[in-house]
Amino acid sequence: MRGPAGDRGQVAVEFTGLVPVVLGTLLLLWQATLIGYTYALAGNAADEAARAGAVGGDCAAAAQSKLSGAWSASTSCGGGGGLVTADVSLQVPALFPGANLPFTVRGHAAAADEREE
Repeated sequence: MRGPAGDRGQVAVEFTGLVPVVLGTLLLLWQATLIGYTYALAGNAADEAARAGAVGGDCAAAAQSKLSGAWSASTSCGGGGGLVTADVSLQVPALFPGANLPFTVRGHAAAADEREE
């Protein structure tokens, strides 16, 4: 038989048990968001690098200008057949900038070569 104080503390026990689950879920969602955002940044930086290369600009500087300090890009540009191509590689941050996951996200773009020949 339960008395009037039989369930005292039950909410505190359940809350304490669920805190790690809720925090773990939030961390996983944040990491998934960072991965998706890195893919978007890599594509945008590659587009900007290809556009800059197509008009004779510095494609690596154009790619880096679209990234914040948390992401550093490895950029390569090339051309041929009337196109300028750009490849951008980014490291994915692990939960916060400065610590990176062990894989790289790549973006690729091409633009029509508009330089005078």
